[in-house]
Amino acid sequence: MLTLERARSWYPGNDAVHGFDHVERVYRMAERLAELEGADMEIVRAAALLHDVEGSEPGGENRPNHHHQSADFAATVLREEGWANERIKAVQHCIRAHRFRGDGEAPQTLEAQVLFDADKLDVLGAIGTARTIAYAVMAGTPVFTEPSEQFFQTGKEIPGEEHSAYHEYLYKLRRVKDRLHTASACSIAEQRHAAMVAYFEQLAAEMRGER
Repeated sequence: MLTLERARSWYPGNDAVHGFDHVERVYRMAERLAELEGADMEIVRAAALLHDVEGSEPGGENRPNHHHQSADFAATVLREEGWANERIKAVQHCIRAHRFRGDGEAPQTLEAQVLFDADKLDVLGAIGTARTIAYAVMAGTPVFTEPSEQFFQTGKEIPGEEHSAYHEYLYKLRRVKDRLHTASACSIAEQRHAAMVAYFEQLAAEMRGER
């Protein structure tokens, strides 16, 4: 049976970014959004438990493809559980569509939108800020470096420019709330977004000696 306890064994215990604690938060939030939005709870729960199961470690060479690898893993697990092929494909779509970057599919179904939103809410607020800094530390990159003018304009670093946690905030995190799909997630995101912005703007000001 596909449960939180079974899923625990699939995730590392020492990954502060994509470990089981992240999966459990996404699972709980996805349940909340699914109930509010009227999504298929079984599809949403399965997708949440399996969405980062393969190749999601920070800086890992398989990270850009982890959504495809996790979808493949999900199909194997769900076939063993006796799921119908159509519902397996629905879970796989949710997983392939949860990425913010890269070649992930756009979330077409309500269930995929719920998973996307639940996953993205976990990069906002206090926990999102902590995860972003943890990712930088685990990847061996700085928490803050001053972005180049080119990065401010285009989101692309100049040669030799390090992608710090602050860069990630500018490039991705401050845009997340505008990419959410469900009304429920958008409402939750407002306070989380404000808390995250306050932290990173304070960080930049302190690093520049302005406050």
